[in-house]
Amino acid sequence: MAALARWCVRYRLVTVLLWLLALGGVTVAAAVAGPAYSNDYEVPGTDSGRATQLLRQGFPGLGGDSDTVVWHTEDGTVRAADVEQTMTRALDRIEALPEVASVTSPYKGQSDQGGQGGRSTDRISRDGRTAYATVTFTRPAQDITEAQAKAVVHTAKEAQGDGLQVELGGSAVGATQSSGGHLAEILGVAVAGLVLLLAFGSLAASLLPIATALVSVGTAHAAIGLLGHAMTVADFAPMLGMLIGLGVGIDYALFIVTRHRRGLKRGLGVAEAATNAVATTGRAVVFAGATVCIALLGMLILRLGFLNGVALAAASTVVLTVAASVTLLPALLSFIGPRALSRRERRRLAEHGPQPELPTGFAARWSAFVERRPKLLGALALAVVTVLALPTLFLHLGTSDQGNDPASSTTRRAYDLIADGFGPGVNGPLTLVTRVDGAADRLALDNLGTTLRATDGVAAVTPVTYNTGGTTATLSVVPDSAPQSQRTSDLVDRLRERVLPRAETGTSLDVHVGGVTAGYDDFAGVIVGRLPLFVGVVVGLGCVLLLLAFRSVGIPLKAAAMNVAAVAASFGVVVTIFQWGWGSEFLGLGRAGPIEPFLPVIMVSVLFGLSMDYQVFLVSRMYEEWLETGDNRRAVRVGLAETSRVINSAAVIMISVFLAFVLGGDRVIAMFGIALAAAVALDAFVLRTLLVPALMHLLGRANWWLPRRLDRVLPRISIEPPECRAAHERLGDVTPDMAGLANMAELVKEQEPDVRDIPG
Repeated sequence: MAALARWCVRYRLVTVLLWLLALGGVTVAAAVAGPAYSNDYEVPGTDSGRATQLLRQGFPGLGGDSDTVVWHTEDGTVRAADVEQTMTRALDRIEALPEVASVTSPYKGQSDQGGQGGRSTDRISRDGRTAYATVTFTRPAQDITEAQAKAVVHTAKEAQGDGLQVELGGSAVGATQSSGGHLAEILGVAVAGLVLLLAFGSLAASLLPIATALVSVGTAHAAIGLLGHAMTVADFAPMLGMLIGLGVGIDYALFIVTRHRRGLKRGLGVAEAATNAVATTGRAVVFAGATVCIALLGMLILRLGFLNGVALAAASTVVLTVAASVTLLPALLSFIGPRALSRRERRRLAEHGPQPELPTGFAARWSAFVERRPKLLGALALAVVTVLALPTLFLHLGTSDQGNDPASSTTRRAYDLIADGFGPGVNGPLTLVTRVDGAADRLALDNLGTTLRATDGVAAVTPVTYNTGGTTATLSVVPDSAPQSQRTSDLVDRLRERVLPRAETGTSLDVHVGGVTAGYDDFAGVIVGRLPLFVGVVVGLGCVLLLLAFRSVGIPLKAAAMNVAAVAASFGVVVTIFQWGWGSEFLGLGRAGPIEPFLPVIMVSVLFGLSMDYQVFLVSRMYEEWLETGDNRRAVRVGLAETSRVINSAAVIMISVFLAFVLGGDRVIAMFGIALAAAVALDAFVLRTLLVPALMHLLGRANWWLPRRLDRVLPRISIEPPECRAAHERLGDVTPDMAGLANMAELVKEQEPDVRDIPG
């Protein structure tokens, strides 16, 4: 690491130009290739997956995206001559647009070719005030450009006039809605810059972490766009990568700049201080980034294509932020020279020379307070976590739809108009598909419609539609509840477990249930089924890493418990806001709805990595003091006093960045932002600075217990430079069993000054 840092400092201009060249080259390549994102929830082998495959094979013409144009009039009916004439012209113009395969209008008496909406006359509500048409594109939604979708929206909206409301819904239309531009990123970066300016007192020093993060995250953002051409990458993956990248990138740079500034205050030259910062803190950054990447890549064990792309996208962002922190940042530090210190600090250094920094004030007082009241404060922290986690018991996994969009969006208004005029189930009908072999199968399918109409929860059933060869049949079932409603999920289960098996008796039929709700339920079911394995692997890996680093049984177990507590409490906050709807409309995030099924997986991955940063930074300093004194109370007190300020500063930056993304208006990204912000706030301000030290005070020497047999077989890891190891060997209290831990502890010691005598 020291050699790399010296090279970057010596050839600082080359280093900066290489990063700028990478950013520009990848960005241009992504712009030329264009976006290729896909929210493909299909899981091969599930019932809905088989239904989709059969539908594609038997009805290849149904492969294009189907969107909806809805119009509503308060005066008169949609059958009025002027309304019919206006909308017919608009629909004819839409049908003539590029990439539009067909338009099914309620005024032309055409049958619904997709088998999802019934006869065209059913497209006019009973009160005659609402009607809708289906716009079928030639390609799936992810292959429709924004300009092509906007042309449909603009043409339909031109028909809107006095007394006539026109709205549009569907996947392609949804992609055209503005998400607030880059306001979220700008605000998050601005708040982080303000925190850095207050912490450093130097404008130049506060800008460097932001510049480093922006270059690395910008490169990663463009690279994710290219990744979408090679594999399935969700459309929220770039924003998620940016959210994580800005948070960890600014934090990692904060740690290195802080170490560099301390080197300058101790009288080191600019080049030497930058090299030393990368050689010490930079190693911790690489270790922390590696744990985040390992946790994110743990999603690959779920074997879900949808999550594989998300995992690789987020992990690549973290890799680039780490690389920029240990290469680009030292080069920039050498450019600004002594200006990494404020004017007051430079003047004090010139007048008085290097002076030690001793943390005082609130950090020292708080550490002593925790030592005096560990039981009370530990119980208080546990109560806070428990209260926040209680709503998690009511967690309902599902996928939000356009009914959860903000009330001002055209997709939400179209959704509501259809629900009010035709029933909520029309927004997400179930599609039944089966192979057909002989007259007996056809007779059974004819009778199936009657059976389905008498089934509880069914509002309507379309006639059976056969493909050209008569080998595949499909029909649609319209539930009497919304797509994301639990009643609709119950209907899916009822059809699969009772209704359809009875109808298939004595035939060769094998009817599969597809559609929006069925697909989302199957996706959630697969994730929930594999979630225990995933959580076990990720948490177990974290325990192993901490066991190797700290050579203690208690430290990893407490860390695992803290990670689970942070995830549970953050889920509780998410359930309260998004599922129960407490403040979701006020925040512009739409009305209440289910929690995305992939949220638990990604949250566990990200929080595992972020929590490892704080855990290593806090406990390492405690362990170093334990090695030197053998006094657990003193070790916990000193470690907390010397690290809490840096942990809290880093947490404030992460929370600011995560919460800023709520302003983007994207429900999924806002869900991640609030969940991560809540988890980081809880982790930094409650768990790491309150519950963990309280428990360590109560456990005493048991914190550092490790069976001798296990100690002899465990390998030893070290994340500090070789030149520091000799210093560890000179520590009188370091036994052979503890030498590996002393290595990591010395790293944190160099980042924070010693506090030897805080009043207890």
